[in-house]
Amino acid sequence: MDQEKLAAALEKLRATPGWREAFVRHLLALEKEIATPGVDLREDVTGPLVDAVYQEGEPVRRSLSNGVTFEFLYRSKIARDFVMSEPAVPDHAWEPMTSRIVVDLAKDARQVVIGGAYFGDHAILIAREVARNGGIVHAFEPNSDQRRMLMRNAEINGLTNIVARPEGLWSSSSEHLKLVGYDSFATAEKAEAGAADAFRTVTIADYLAAQGVDRLDLIVVDIEGAELAALQGAERFLAGSDAPHIVYEVHRHYVDWSQGMANTEISRFLTGLGYHLFALRDFNSNVDLSGKPVELIPQDKVYLEGPPHGFNMVAVKDPAVFERPGYRIVENVSPKLLRHKDPKLHHPVDGL
Repeated sequence: MDQEKLAAALEKLRATPGWREAFVRHLLALEKEIATPGVDLREDVTGPLVDAVYQEGEPVRRSLSNGVTFEFLYRSKIARDFVMSEPAVPDHAWEPMTSRIVVDLAKDARQVVIGGAYFGDHAILIAREVARNGGIVHAFEPNSDQRRMLMRNAEINGLTNIVARPEGLWSSSSEHLKLVGYDSFATAEKAEAGAADAFRTVTIADYLAAQGVDRLDLIVVDIEGAELAALQGAERFLAGSDAPHIVYEVHRHYVDWSQGMANTEISRFLTGLGYHLFALRDFNSNVDLSGKPVELIPQDKVYLEGPPHGFNMVAVKDPAVFERPGYRIVENVSPKLLRHKDPKLHHPVDGL
């Protein structure tokens, strides 16, 4: 009987938007009141409660402080933490520092490739920026549901410079892949041609050649372990001094950094082409970091201990691009920002 009453109460919250929003606000206040070192309240307590008052796959609409509006499906941590943003109208949808740096690196860009564009949490922000230059965002997203949301968000925000593609970025244009796993955590595996869930691969170089594009300014790839293959497929564009800036994810599940980040296969590939690599310190969440500098760690000074985790890296040919206000080079700290872990390692240098 108690379970029935609980289910009925949660349904009432789910069905009454004003109540649901108030419930989320109270949970955010609870997080502050009972914050306990070593306990991830968002994952263990408050997040599951918010999940309980949203329907799996429910369309949700949220806006940013710059006027961008997103529609997205409630079926990922990205969706949940966006719903739980504080302030209620934040300056980003997901990963505050990643959102900031991709927009900054896109300021002078005309041609951008994004792998793993999802519903556009970063792609829409980039597209707004490069639209000022008459630029194009080539956004690859094999997940058809998320690709539709990406184009819906382009429409909502009046953007006509996003080309949404269903292929998977890879080191060759002759493979077929399928997504294994759920939504934002899905990884790509080899598949039989003609299988219902299969999609074709394409290299960045082959795709851009077909589009008549001979210069690339920015690559952003978050494709759950396929980052190296995607970048290998862009090698022709990465070799020169006018090569694109790159933002990409690494994760311990896919990248062996036991001998240091500089000795990973993806780092050796990029440094061999003349890139300088930095780990980007960021929350894998929606956290207010407005007013704080983007903190970057040289790849040989990254604290990598702890359970398997992932974070974003930035590769540039000229590191002087970060010798200006808004950036800070730091050493011997973790790129993984976490509210509940040791502040000396897992918080911004000047605190939260």
